[in-house]
Amino acid sequence: MNTRNFLDELERGNVQPIGPRACVLRGFALAYVEDLLPSLAEVEQVSPFRHMVTPGGFTMSVALTNCGSLGWTTDSRGYRYTRDDPDSNQPWPAMPATFARLAHEAAKAAGFEGFAPDACLINRYLPGAKLALHQDKDERDYSAPIVSVSLGVPATFLFGGRKRTDSAAKVPLSHGDVVVWGAEDRLRYHGVMPLKDEPHPLLGSRRINFTFRKAG
Repeated sequence: MNTRNFLDELERGNVQPIGPRACVLRGFALAYVEDLLPSLAEVEQVSPFRHMVTPGGFTMSVALTNCGSLGWTTDSRGYRYTRDDPDSNQPWPAMPATFARLAHEAAKAAGFEGFAPDACLINRYLPGAKLALHQDKDERDYSAPIVSVSLGVPATFLFGGRKRTDSAAKVPLSHGDVVVWGAEDRLRYHGVMPLKDEPHPLLGSRRINFTFRKAG
């Protein structure tokens, strides 16, 4: 998307800035949903969702899986990326082409050219699940943006500052919305408030979130 198109989308309300280099692309993923969900089912068959445990012994309320050449994981040894699924000791499923295409196009629409993610963390939220404020800082460098896709039940995204104690904006997200942040906004704290039970016609009481990263 060139500057003129970006400004046109901004004027129409399809782009919502939430920081100097952060925005919500409203409904951007809707055109991809028909391909995303069957591809997700294939990923889940190889590497099922699971509730991981943090180094502090806390079981996450959000269920996780991954695809791509690297996958994010956590256990008593810490947070890290691995090439193999620790549950199967086999490589994480390859990233489906439609996933990579969506991530690339969303990043481009937000002003980040050439984004080629090698990791996709997939989160499954059920009512009551949440994600505490945190930074995405397990990647090798922070030059690439984060692209986060929301499907299913609406959620409230928390977008804070560079310190955990900074106040966080509450950003409502609907089915098909994509949040992109990078550059000076790359290390801002973010999270998700407890999910309300507001069933979606396609996904029921589930929220699926794809978070694309350049990790290696």
